[in-house]
Amino acid sequence: KGLGFVEGIPWRDAFPEYTDEDLPGVCLRAARQREGMTQVELSQKTSIPQRHISEMENGKRVIGKRNARIFAGVLNVGYKVFL
Repeated sequence: KGLGFVEGIPWRDAFPEYTDEDLPGVCLRAARQREGMTQVELSQKTSIPQRHISEMENGKRVIGKRNARIFAGVLNVGYKVFL
């Protein structure tokens, strides 16, 4: 309500184009953008190749627990959102 929203709807109804398989990549992209980081900057901070980050964000590569923990530390979120 403080942001002007009167009634909420489930995110799956608001974004039907995303499936459960897409969710980790969507969360990665959102967390990265929230921190104002490019894929290249995230790559430099994590030592994970930028190409791999792109593939993870686009659902073409699994993030995995190890990378999820690395991203969580840099992006200030819990690692489970990436799994």
